[in-house]
Amino acid sequence: MGDKKVNIKSDDHARANFLSHLIDDLKSLEHMFENGMIEDDIIRIGAEQEFCLVNEQWQPAKNALEILKEINDPHFTTELARYNLEINLDPVKLYEDAFTVVEDQIRSLLKKAKSAANNNNSKIVLTGILPTISKHELELEFMTPKDRYYALNDQLKEARGGDFRLNLLGVDELSIAHNSVMFEACCTSFQMHLQISPDDFMKSYNWAQAISGPVLGVSANAPLLLGKELWSETRIGLFQQSIDTREVSMAQSEQEARVSFGNDWITGNIVDYYKKQISRFKTLLTKEITKSSFEELKEGTIPKLNALNLVNGTIYRWNRPCYGVGNGKPHIRIENRYIPSGPTITDEMANFAFWVGLMKGRPAEFDDLPKVMEFKDAKSNFIRAARTGSESIMSWKGKAIPLDQLVLNELLPISRNGLEKMQINKEDIDKYLDVIKVRISKHTGSQWMVKNYRNLKDRLKPYDASVALTAAIHANQQSLSSIGEWPVFHDFTSFKSSPSIIDHIMTSDLVTASANDLGLLTLQYMKWNNIHHLPVVDNNETLVGLITWQHLKQYWDQVHDSGNLLSARQIMVSNVISVETSTPIKQAIDIMKKHEIGCLPVLQDAQLVGIVTVKDLILFDNAKDS
Repeated sequence: MGDKKVNIKSDDHARANFLSHLIDDLKSLEHMFENGMIEDDIIRIGAEQEFCLVNEQWQPAKNALEILKEINDPHFTTELARYNLEINLDPVKLYEDAFTVVEDQIRSLLKKAKSAANNNNSKIVLTGILPTISKHELELEFMTPKDRYYALNDQLKEARGGDFRLNLLGVDELSIAHNSVMFEACCTSFQMHLQISPDDFMKSYNWAQAISGPVLGVSANAPLLLGKELWSETRIGLFQQSIDTREVSMAQSEQEARVSFGNDWITGNIVDYYKKQISRFKTLLTKEITKSSFEELKEGTIPKLNALNLVNGTIYRWNRPCYGVGNGKPHIRIENRYIPSGPTITDEMANFAFWVGLMKGRPAEFDDLPKVMEFKDAKSNFIRAARTGSESIMSWKGKAIPLDQLVLNELLPISRNGLEKMQINKEDIDKYLDVIKVRISKHTGSQWMVKNYRNLKDRLKPYDASVALTAAIHANQQSLSSIGEWPVFHDFTSFKSSPSIIDHIMTSDLVTASANDLGLLTLQYMKWNNIHHLPVVDNNETLVGLITWQHLKQYWDQVHDSGNLLSARQIMVSNVISVETSTPIKQAIDIMKKHEIGCLPVLQDAQLVGIVTVKDLILFDNAKDS
C-alpha cells in the first residue's frame, strides 16, 4: 500500500504482465535463497511511527499534505487519511545503544513534525485510535488524494461486492456499515521490524506468532471507537473487518480473511510462505514493471522484487515477512504490525525492546513449536489479548496462566536474555523492561483511557468527553515519559469544548415509536422518559414522522379515550424537517428559528441517528459564552 506507482485501471494484458513479473520475483527469491545470497551476518532493527493530526478543537485535522510539504523530509510519508502521517525510521544495527539511537531519531523527527503542525494550527497525538474520530471523518473527503489509496478502495469494494460491515462487541456494541475502506484509517500503529537469518525464518516466524498474544496484551492502547468502549485493542477487530473482502452468503466458506493471524504454524522457507499466501489471496493492485527481476540477477544486480512486495503489502498478516534491499544486499525481516501508536515514545520503545528481546532470546524448546504449543492456543491468546488486554488469561504450553504472571515470570527474563545476547547496553535493558513491569502493576494505555473516559462521561456529553480525553492524552505526552506515570484525570474545571457540527451535541440514545403504535403508548413513552419529542421510524430506522408534546395535545381527549385506537401514524407529522450529522450547529439554529420548531431529527444516510432540541442548543450557547 506504500507503493506510490500503482495502476488505477488495469486491463487484462497489464494484469497478465504484472502476474508474470510476480512469478519471476518468486523465482528470483528462490534463487537468492538457495545460493546463500540473502544477508545473514548482521541483524538490524527498524520501525514505522504513525501519528494523528488534530486541529485546535482536538478533532481530526485535514491538512496532512500541507504539513508534509512543510516538513520536507523523506522520512515522512502519507497515510490513508488526511489526519495521519507516518515516519519511516532508518535501520539500525542491533547492538549496544541501538534502541537509544532509534528513540533519539523518533524524538528528533516528531519534534520537526510538531513544529510544522503548530505552524498549521494543528497538534500531534500518539494513540492507537483517536478518540475524537466520528463517522464524519470517515467520508472520502478525508482520504488522502493519492492514486494508490483510491485504487485500493475501489479494488477492495469490488472484491467485497458491497459496503464494508463492522460489528464489534465489548462493553458497548458497534454495528455499522460503511461505503469505503476509511475505517482502516482509524488504526494508528507503531510497526516494528527485525531482520532475521533466512535459515532461521520458520523458527523465528512461528515464535513471533507464539508471543503475539502476551506482547499485544501489555501494549494495548485503543479501547474506544466512535465513542464506544469496545476491545482493549480495538484496532485488531477494526482493521480486519475494515478491509475484509469476503462476501457473506448462505454457503459456509473457509476463505481466509485478508487481515489474519493465520491458521497454522508455517513450514518451509520464506519462498514457500510467499507461494502459499499468493495462492490464497486475489491480487488487488498492479503496477507497470519493465524489467525482469531474474534478468537483473543474471546481470549482477540485486532486484527489489517490486511485484512481490506490492502483493505482500496488501496481505495484512499481524506478523508479516518482508523482503528488502539495503546497501546492495537482500535481506528478510519480520514486521510486527499489531502494536498501537503511543501512549508515549518511551512506551513504544519499551514494547520494541521487549519484543526484540523475546525474538532473540527464544529458548531452544521453542525451536519446534508444534511440539510445544497448539497453534490455536497462540491464536486464541492473540484474540483474548485484543479483547481484554493485560487482564487476559493466556494458554501457555498447555496451561492457563494470567497474562501478567506470564510476562513477569517467564517472558521478561527471556527478553532480558535476548537483549543481553545482542550486547544491548544494560542501562537500556533496565530502562525499557522496567517500563513493562510498571505498566503491568499500574495500567496500560487502554486501561488508563477507559478509567478516564468513564469519569468524563459521568460529567460531560460523549463528544465533550472524547475531546477532554484527547486533550489529556496530548498534555501527558508532553510532560510524562510513560503511561505508568499518567494519573487518573479528575480536573474538569479547565475543560472547554468547541463543538462545530450537530453530531457533536445531538442525543444519540433515542426513544422512538413505530407508526403502528397505539397513540396512548406514544404518550406513555414521553412521560416515562421525560421527553417532549418522539421520532417515528420504520423497520429500517428510517424517519417517517415526528410526535411532539405540543402536537399530541391536539389529540389529548382521543388518546385518553380507552375506546379510541388512534395510532401514531394518525397523530404524527409526516413532513419532518431534519438535518445531517455534518450540519453546522449555526445552520441548525437558523433552521429552527426560521421554522419555529423545537427539535431537529438528525439523519445519516437517511437513517435516524440522533435528535437535537432547543435545550441542547441553549446549553451549547451557554458553554460557548462561559
